[in-house]
Amino acid sequence: MVKLQVDGRKARGEKRRTEIIEATLRIIERDGVAGVTHRIVAAEAGVPTTSTTYHFSSLDDLLIATLISCARDMATEVYWMIDRARSRGSRGAEEVAGLLAEALGPRRGRTMAEYELYLLAARKPELRPAARRWLDVLTSMVRHDDEVAFRVFLAGIDGLLIQGLIDDGPPSAEELRPVVDYLLKPR
Repeated sequence: MVKLQVDGRKARGEKRRTEIIEATLRIIERDGVAGVTHRIVAAEAGVPTTSTTYHFSSLDDLLIATLISCARDMATEVYWMIDRARSRGSRGAEEVAGLLAEALGPRRGRTMAEYELYLLAARKPELRPAARRWLDVLTSMVRHDDEVAFRVFLAGIDGLLIQGLIDDGPPSAEELRPVVDYLLKPR
């Protein structure tokens, strides 16, 4: 039997990279994208500035990696939510409404940070592939027979999130459920 040897340097490098991305996201939650600098990210991550510039030579590289990480995390969460709904024979309205309520309530700062990164892609073309990745991943995970209905669903979800972010208080899952149910109805 061949024993696999783990490269400790590579594992530490990946861990450090993840810590830097997580620190970047915390800064965006707190101060917006404008607050992101290598020095501020390094301080937030508790690492030397040289570490952030080693892993991410430019701020755009850092923002792209952060956006990709957010997209991956959200896609994974949505995938398992859809899987759980399907295993119960549900279309997923209750699960989606719950996810939205969570995103607009306890995770509001993170949702704002993700949207700020997502919208930054409108101004920075180099971020667009990373921004589109979230939609590509979601589209590949969700079975849909009607491309137009699926696009309407995604646009509706984006609209609910944006509206929820500018509301004074977060909507509850019960308030969101009828709208999500409507968006999921077969056409």
